[in-house]
Amino acid sequence: MSDTIRKVEFLLGKETIKIETGALAKQANGAVLVTAGETVVLVTAVASAKPKENADFFPLTVDYKERTYAAGRIPGGFFKREGKSRDKEILTSRLIDRSIRPLFPEGFTHEVQISAMVLSSDSVNNPDILCMIGASAALRVSDLPFNGPISAVRIGRVEGQLVVNPSLPDEETSDLDLIVAGSRDALLMVEGGANEIPEAELVAALTLAQKENARVCDQLDQLAQGLKTGHMKWAPLAVADELKKSAEEMSRAGFKEAVRINEKSARDVKVSEIKDKVQTALKEKHPESKSAINQVLEGVMYEEARKLILDERKRTDGRGFTDIRPLASRTSVLPRTHGSALFTRGQTQALVTVTLGTPSDMQIMDELQGEWKERFLLHYNFPGFSTGEPKPDRGPGRREIGHGALAKRSLYPMLPTADDFPYTIRVVSDILESNGSSSMASVCGGTLALYDAGVPMKKPVAGIAMGLVKEGEKYAVLTDIQGLEDHLGDMDFKVSGTPEGVTGIQMDIKIAGISVQILTEALEQARQARLKLLEHMMGTLPAPKTELSVYAPRMIMVQIPIDKIGALIGPGGKNIRRIIEETGAEVEVEDDGSVYISSLDSLAVERAKEQVSGLTVEAEVGKIYKGKVTRIMGIGVFVEILPGKEGLIRMNQLSDHFVEKAEDVCKEGEEMEVKVLEVDQQGRINLSRKAVTHPGSENVGRDAVGGPRGGSRSGGRDSRPPRRGNF
Repeated sequence: MSDTIRKVEFLLGKETIKIETGALAKQANGAVLVTAGETVVLVTAVASAKPKENADFFPLTVDYKERTYAAGRIPGGFFKREGKSRDKEILTSRLIDRSIRPLFPEGFTHEVQISAMVLSSDSVNNPDILCMIGASAALRVSDLPFNGPISAVRIGRVEGQLVVNPSLPDEETSDLDLIVAGSRDALLMVEGGANEIPEAELVAALTLAQKENARVCDQLDQLAQGLKTGHMKWAPLAVADELKKSAEEMSRAGFKEAVRINEKSARDVKVSEIKDKVQTALKEKHPESKSAINQVLEGVMYEEARKLILDERKRTDGRGFTDIRPLASRTSVLPRTHGSALFTRGQTQALVTVTLGTPSDMQIMDELQGEWKERFLLHYNFPGFSTGEPKPDRGPGRREIGHGALAKRSLYPMLPTADDFPYTIRVVSDILESNGSSSMASVCGGTLALYDAGVPMKKPVAGIAMGLVKEGEKYAVLTDIQGLEDHLGDMDFKVSGTPEGVTGIQMDIKIAGISVQILTEALEQARQARLKLLEHMMGTLPAPKTELSVYAPRMIMVQIPIDKIGALIGPGGKNIRRIIEETGAEVEVEDDGSVYISSLDSLAVERAKEQVSGLTVEAEVGKIYKGKVTRIMGIGVFVEILPGKEGLIRMNQLSDHFVEKAEDVCKEGEEMEVKVLEVDQQGRINLSRKAVTHPGSENVGRDAVGGPRGGSRSGGRDSRPPRRGNF
């Protein structure tokens, strides 16, 4: 890497982006420091000196890390240092990987690592876009064989207007979050979510993003100008002409037949037989050429599969380009879950379940900007048996995290608000079979499972995966791609949404880019397929169930004034513990005054609600309450008119006639109706029984300021000041 320090500055949206190279991390092949506002990221690119042995893929690794010191925070939890990557870090790493991977040359098998570190965060500028641009810049100033540059931009929509590079506060009010990576001339990667954005507006956002990306690519070329002193020496795996010819002749006819086999397992068996046969036949003459032979065989199969589509206009399973595989779905497939669905499309099958929990089940998200709670969780699992392979379960990998995030993003806009449905919602998608687009099967199955659980979704959501095969000007857009079409095709484009618009989108390609025109065609084809999927799903379960499962907790949310939280909790938690013990319901209080009451017994919920209301509601002057006598004292009788809230009936308000001893007219535990006469400035409640039994008589014996009158019983005004009780 050159010691020359170079800088460029340019405007992206409203923020100035600064990129510097040559000052830091100079032993890396390429390194840049990217700054926007007070957010600073360091991105480096490093490659191994030698190719990876027997690699049949490009060994690229991307690691995005958020240092908590960047936001002036110390990591939470027991271990006070950064550890395992969090979901946000994994998802950002995937964004970078998917953007740059297509632009490395075929056959390049040197290990490459991109490291992106957030060094400073101002909670205004999102570091993910800076790291994506930084990865391209680091590769551009390095000696690696990268066919860039590329750029990335986020497009939002605030109050109906498209916004380039919205700030983090702006993202909170945006109904579109679209990340687009591209070269000067073509789109490379798309990732985003929206609140039912129409396809035409999505195309407008993509067009705007591509225009911005082209402008940034010019700046990256300017940064690298004159810095490169040489290029990394590398060579693709050499294949002898004789070996290549022999392998092609022995395999082509078999592969031509194999790509026409509909059933995945049968096709895989056929392909394995062809490969084993060729390897065995050529092993003696070419003993060290196993990798080279595999490369030739993959190339032959690639050619035959694409010829079938582009030349014969046929697909492996005989479908038309816009046809969806056979669909099957049902709900309530598991007896004890709160909601469940089994969704099958061709040889892709997802078992999706829903579990409803209380606010205590929300996930605490420890992010760079601080902690917050997430009420909607979606977890995607991809076991080995789903593809007929033995694979140990070591927890979710990057693929599982990414697919789960896409499905979550797709369903999220259609969930009810916490005010309407205060439950924590967990969706789990277990993939039982996989032959293309299991993430979109998770979206379809997720809608059905949420409906089955009684979650009042605004609208149903379905998703479909689109593919592309392109050679020169000739291309075919494929609806509902299966595994082979994904593996040998040029694009994996997933689109999910409602009948009205798109809620989730993700595109990855393997070529140097595609035009907005092709993507527009794919979006329309996806919309038509989505409508067919929704029609099928609504035939299975047309609306959310009106009743929750008997095994789901019953829960309500009561909003109380913030200044009443202390009264509800009580000294040392006394009041809230009593409510829980007496009713059997769980009561959880949030800092904003939201009180969540839950139990499997709906009657327990109602009882707890009454007590919460009683502790937090204000007594209304003039209102009659039915209360219970709790204490009898010399000054009068204390009556509990609301749970935990007492008032005082003074002696002259017990009856319309003189009462010498309160015990003469009432006893502890007795219920009686009383009227609230006054709530003084200290919150003390004065009651009257006489006002209920003899309406209009409550003012007899009261002075002008509403206090009780001492002394004379005759009704004349006493000259002494009012007696003030202390209760």
